[in-house]
Amino acid sequence: MALTTELAQYAAARTVAALFSPFDPEQNLETARLIGKLYSQFGKKRRERACAGVRRAFPSMDIDTQERIVDACIGHMLGIFMVDAFAMPRVIGRENWQERVRVNDVGRAMEHLTSNKPCLFVTGHVGNWEILGYVLALVGFKISALARPLDNRFLNDWLLNVRQKTGLQVLTKWGASDEVQRVIEAGGKVGFIADQNAGKDGLFVPFFSRLASTYKSIPLLAMRYELPIVCGYARRIDGAFRYELRVNDVIEPDDWKDAPDPMLYIGARFNRALERMVRESPEQYLWVHRRWNSRPKHERAGLAMPDRLAKKLAELPWMTPALLDELAKPIDAPTDPMSMRDPTAPIAIDPRYRAPA
Repeated sequence: MALTTELAQYAAARTVAALFSPFDPEQNLETARLIGKLYSQFGKKRRERACAGVRRAFPSMDIDTQERIVDACIGHMLGIFMVDAFAMPRVIGRENWQERVRVNDVGRAMEHLTSNKPCLFVTGHVGNWEILGYVLALVGFKISALARPLDNRFLNDWLLNVRQKTGLQVLTKWGASDEVQRVIEAGGKVGFIADQNAGKDGLFVPFFSRLASTYKSIPLLAMRYELPIVCGYARRIDGAFRYELRVNDVIEPDDWKDAPDPMLYIGARFNRALERMVRESPEQYLWVHRRWNSRPKHERAGLAMPDRLAKKLAELPWMTPALLDELAKPIDAPTDPMSMRDPTAPIAIDPRYRAPA
């Protein structure tokens, strides 16, 4: 990126921050939503990509509802980048964080987050991942977050300063493996935003009734160090600058020790947790992600799903025949809405898996 472009983007961001700073965050969020409505009219390419993602995930939903979700999503994301990121260090502190953020019953997760033993924390681009890391560090959890650096070095340095203001350690994705291992071996917690496409060499697991590429690094770390994995996110409440921290799964080492394929089990289960986060708050998900772009080898070759893979997927405790049939279809095949039933439904669900209230 050219230096002049970087400086122009940085100046624009600082100008927005300065213009918004005198006003209450709720007022600024209304402004962000209005800008989002305008963007929906002119940013048609990205909007259509988001609409395609919603159709992929919720095929039985009527078109009007799908489009309302996309419009709300655009307003929510602009609120994160234009309002929340700037308001966090100004409005949320150690003395008053409870006024803006509440912690639901997180059960076993609290034990792992407060212990002096390492664990992994998995979230997605749903709710507000910036608030999540900021507040977890603010209340005293020893956590390090793996994050991709921004292309703009000036914006990256600015955001990095905000992220680390409360003690959150940010590890860049480029060459971070040694740092991650040091954090784990020192008893720290490592956070991942794990809902992006991991490419053709990733681990392919179910995500909204189709196989999606996910990161192998998370299962590999969990298996190597026998680490629990906490899955949760920060959900915006009533469109305001208020959030609740929610945990919808805790994956224990005992859960996968007897699994036929532990890596597949771990990857499938934390993606199942990510899917549930999106189902709970579809209007707060970054739908422009090309989540299903990479396809498994057999689909790229135009072949049927191998029996070996079908058998491994069938052995997942929550798998159903209808879902397995859908997973065997190529990405562009019509989806049976019955396979998309809410994963909290009490059919073939792992009894160790506790649904959120």
